Amino acid sequence: MGFVTGTPGTLVLAGTPIGDVADAPPRLAAELADADIVAAEDTRRLRRLTQALGVHIGGRVVSYFEGNESARTPELVEALAGGARVLLVTDAGMPSVSDPGYRLVAAAVEQDIKVTAVPGPSAVLTALALSGLPVDRFCFEGFLPRKAGERLARLREVGQERRTLVYFEAPHRLDDTLAAMAEVFGADRRAAVCRELTKTYEEVKRGGLGDLAVWAADGVRGEITVVVEGAPEAGPAELDAAELVRRVRVREEAGERRKEAIAAVAADTGLPKREVFDAVVAAKHAESAGKAAGAAGR
Repeated sequence: MGFVTGTPGTLVLAGTPIGDVADAPPRLAAELADADIVAAEDTRRLRRLTQALGVHIGGRVVSYFEGNESARTPELVEALAGGARVLLVTDAGMPSVSDPGYRLVAAAVEQDIKVTAVPGPSAVLTALALSGLPVDRFCFEGFLPRKAGERLARLREVGQERRTLVYFEAPHRLDDTLAAMAEVFGADRRAAVCRELTKTYEEVKRGGLGDLAVWAADGVRGEITVVVEGAPEAGPAELDAAELVRRVRVREEAGERRKEAIAAVAADTGLPKREVFDAVVAAKHAESAGKAAGAAGR
């Protein structure tokens, strides 16, 4: 590919504006001009960005998106191994965060190729900061599955997560997602829907998940980031046997074995594992007795 220096090159992950082009990091223009190869998720968007920044790309531009990521990664690693400086940019925000990039970073690291970054705007951190929800501990969950059943199962996996949750979502699925969140997390759980961040029509809608689901039913446009409050920390005295059984079943439905689910619920609540186990066994016996009584009545 024309890069044979004997010294491996460098992979540069560059953050790009999530809306306002003025948010582009100062180093971005220099990296675009100096890179041997610029790998872009959308070359047309890259062209618009460089025009707005008044930058001329001196190297070669290649596309690098979900459809060709697997096939193009070895080509780019070969160029890096030969000494090229490869700049990776996505449509908005930081590469590899719900965008192409992870495969290339992993392959470069495996080859002992230097990987660095040009820090830039992040929809995850921007939405988190604007949400008004706790920011000391959080986890990013990316996009939820499109199918309703899979979406519910994924949400149940984090049903008792105490950290603030951050999601990306498509506008046409937002109402269904918020309704599913209200079902799993509770309609009163606080959340914020952040729309069109840093753009002209930026909007942050805050409220309970139930109210937000009703609001979104009328249709919402733009790039969406949803921030959801973590599960409340309940003390042992606040939990009855039925709630313990419910928590165990949520975890079982998410794929955990019963023993693991009981141990996790005990850890979450601060209760002895034996107490959680006894509640589950009692509920199982009650269900069996109920079925037996129903059969006898027929």
